[in-house]
Amino acid sequence: MKKESAKYYPLIPVFATYLVLFLIGRNVSGMWQLVAMLLFYCALGQAFNIFLGMTGYVDFGYVAFMGVGTYGMALAITKLAHIEGLGIAIIIIGFVMALFMATLLSLAVGAVALRLRGAYFAIATIGVNEGFRFFIEGARIWNGSEGMIFTAELNQILGRETASTLMTFWADIMVLVIALSAAFITLYYIKSKIGYALTALREDEDAAKVMGINVTKYKIIAFITSACFAGLLGAASWALKTPYVFPPEVFEIHYTIEAIIIVLLGGSGTLLGPVVGGLIYGISKYYLSIFIPGFQLLIFAPIIIIIIVVFPEGVVGMLKNRFKDSALAQFIV
Repeated sequence: MKKESAKYYPLIPVFATYLVLFLIGRNVSGMWQLVAMLLFYCALGQAFNIFLGMTGYVDFGYVAFMGVGTYGMALAITKLAHIEGLGIAIIIIGFVMALFMATLLSLAVGAVALRLRGAYFAIATIGVNEGFRFFIEGARIWNGSEGMIFTAELNQILGRETASTLMTFWADIMVLVIALSAAFITLYYIKSKIGYALTALREDEDAAKVMGINVTKYKIIAFITSACFAGLLGAASWALKTPYVFPPEVFEIHYTIEAIIIVLLGGSGTLLGPVVGGLIYGISKYYLSIFIPGFQLLIFAPIIIIIIVVFPEGVVGMLKNRFKDSALAQFIV
């Protein structure tokens, strides 16, 4: 029984970090905005890490899954607003729609791109988000380039006060729940047959095939899981927090770049890494933009390069090596 519960010990520092962030945000005046941003970056890193960290494949079209998740929530709210009595259930329907649409897109992209390896896979995914964005705009799907604004529908369904609370507080709590869920799924994958198979293909895909591992199957599992969390994150952090969808914003590629930076900073393929990376990136970005506005990127870029050069395995990768023979090793995964 003790051995069974011990495999969940790595969740303790992750959950403790989120608890501290929540308490700071709720009890320190003016800190909720920063905490909400940090929660978003940590959740983004954890969702992205499920695929990048476990397979070594870099998906440059990742933001597309967040975009379609945003549209899933938007469509549920706008198309079902006329049905009386739905209330908060419409938010649940929106999350189901976000999951469904992110899964469909990941299956379509994965069916083609996952046949490729390494740089070829990365190149193939670069145009996914831009291509999907221009398809929506050009074909005028879901209002095309005009986007969708659904503040009025939210006020109608939930009432003005509840809708306001949803946008300013509960949307961030949903991001926190997504982050916690992504952490749990990541640990489950790491400790299960799925994680061992993904580790084998990340280290040497040809050798994994020779050993009888169905690498395509496990790549698809990681790809779809990561995409689903991205869809949920888009639905919560964009559609509910800012109740409108505008294609150039929800398909902005810099979110994918940020996800890559967060994972590499914290430690690719680790459980705690995306949390540490999200905190480093989010805090640095926030305070640099306050103290040296307009120059934050100029300062931040070399900082990231230095950290990655000094800690090539990420901050958590360095900690794992340093404490591998100590009692703390069971908490650092």
